[in-house]
Amino acid sequence: MYDRIKGFRDFYPDEMAARREMFDALEGSARQHGFREIGTPSLERTQMYVDKSGEGIVEELYSFTDQGGREVALIPELTPTVARLVVDRGQALTKPIKWYSTRPFWRYEEPQQGRFREFYQTNIDIFGSSEPDADAEILAVAADALTELGLTAEDFEFRVSHRDVLSGVLSAFDADLDLPAAIRAVDKREDVPEREYHDLLADAGLTYDDAAQFDDLLDAGSDDLDELISFAGDHVEPAVENLRAVLAAADDFGVSEYCTLSLETARGLDYYTGTVFECFDSTGEVSRSVFGGGRYDDLVESFGGPPTPAVGVAPGDATLALLCQRAGVWPDGEPITDYYVLQAGEVRDVAAGIARELRSRGHVVETDVADRGFGAQLEYADTIGAETVVIVGERDLENEEVTIKDMESGEQTQVPVEEFPGEHDRPTYGDFE
Repeated sequence: MYDRIKGFRDFYPDEMAARREMFDALEGSARQHGFREIGTPSLERTQMYVDKSGEGIVEELYSFTDQGGREVALIPELTPTVARLVVDRGQALTKPIKWYSTRPFWRYEEPQQGRFREFYQTNIDIFGSSEPDADAEILAVAADALTELGLTAEDFEFRVSHRDVLSGVLSAFDADLDLPAAIRAVDKREDVPEREYHDLLADAGLTYDDAAQFDDLLDAGSDDLDELISFAGDHVEPAVENLRAVLAAADDFGVSEYCTLSLETARGLDYYTGTVFECFDSTGEVSRSVFGGGRYDDLVESFGGPPTPAVGVAPGDATLALLCQRAGVWPDGEPITDYYVLQAGEVRDVAAGIARELRSRGHVVETDVADRGFGAQLEYADTIGAETVVIVGERDLENEEVTIKDMESGEQTQVPVEEFPGEHDRPTYGDFE
């Protein structure tokens, strides 16, 4: 017997049914907002991730040399790939470009709650608009998907921040500062002790006194952005105005109730450039970020394309499932079968014809493929949760009838075979009693 590889998961039918509802909600929300689905490869050149994140990223990848001698990697995220797609088509694409995609990703990291080596995300991105409305629409797509799953404002919040607000405040200090390192330190603020957080800021170039002042400014600024303008002036004012514009647009898009200004939210990836946000469980029971997103206006240009503003979000399967389960709205995953067509005797041609007709009307229909007896078929129909059983038996057919059985009540009735399914879109026992 072979063991499953660490960090990878199996999903049985009941689990897949629940996951399908989750992804249907995410994809359905994207489609309602006019996003178009794309497909992308599972392999990219390893150098693409090295150029974006440095040589150290290789240790986190499933990378190898293929039979053609190319250094390739299973993709750990989609953003560089969609940036490549935008560059490949260049000016042929009508702006704004609104794309979504659901697919697996791979990262060689230590598995833990809500984190696996193979995981699934729905990526939703807008390219070609720097307007606050684009940021707000990304927030709206995410919020609509979560509420479609049954979550409410009591269950989740979007903590919204702005990378240029953070870098503007940091730049106002008289220090030789490593801004990306300082931003990464802010991203870890909630996960490490205060002393360690200040150590990280000091390593980035702040004094310990400056680190403490910066920390106080983030707290004050989350209540009153004018506090940051008073301290940092021109370093921060344009970014503050942009953040205010995004929050105002989010209000008009109907998602302000889910948004909280939180300047401690930084997103650790260096390619973020403007508004960023993370979704959190409002109760704190899911202790880590559920998912996040934000602006990455420079990425397409860094791949050789023209300047192209971009903003996106990427809900992942594992953490979103944790949130839904905590809130009690995770789909039950019960298989749905509308009809079971039971065969008793040499009646396959008639039974198959009825099954085909019911399927043509969009119903889930099963019939016997294992040569089982009457009782075994009826037991199977009950096991799969069939709502209605259509019994096609030799004796009934002698009278040109079939039997319709309601599985919940146990009641049944005979119906002329030429009248089933007839004109009924979804014929059940109640239509013929």
